[in-house]
Amino acid sequence: MKKNDLKRMLKPLIKECVKEMILEEGLLTEVVSQVAAGLQKQPIVEAKKQNEPKERPFDKHLRMRRKSQETNSKLQEHRKRLMEAVGADAYNGVNLFENTEPISGREPAGQADLGDSNDPGVDISGLVGNASLVFEKMNGK
Repeated sequence: MKKNDLKRMLKPLIKECVKEMILEEGLLTEVVSQVAAGLQKQPIVEAKKQNEPKERPFDKHLRMRRKSQETNSKLQEHRKRLMEAVGADAYNGVNLFENTEPISGREPAGQADLGDSNDPGVDISGLVGNASLVFEKMNGK
């Protein structure tokens, strides 16, 4: 028996069974009553505070700046306590960072540190032997 023949035979039987289940067995009544019960529930409503003032961006910036300053002062205090705990005589009284300056021109977070633009760097042309000559000949130079 082919698929289409079977389908033609079974379709009316299945249709009749489904119709019987919906109408005679009370399935449709149950579905409708559950939907109606769901409609009777109170919807969820968001309660907003009416007296709450909106925060201005300037105030937010000041608060973040104040918090940053507090964090920096705590960090400085922590460093000071660490140095006191190590003791001034840990390096025979020598200040390891005397006459040093922080690295200038640091890149902002998330950007690559490519070094000082005035630094010529290291010549790596001889690193791979005569490969540069091969590449020059390939390019027709």
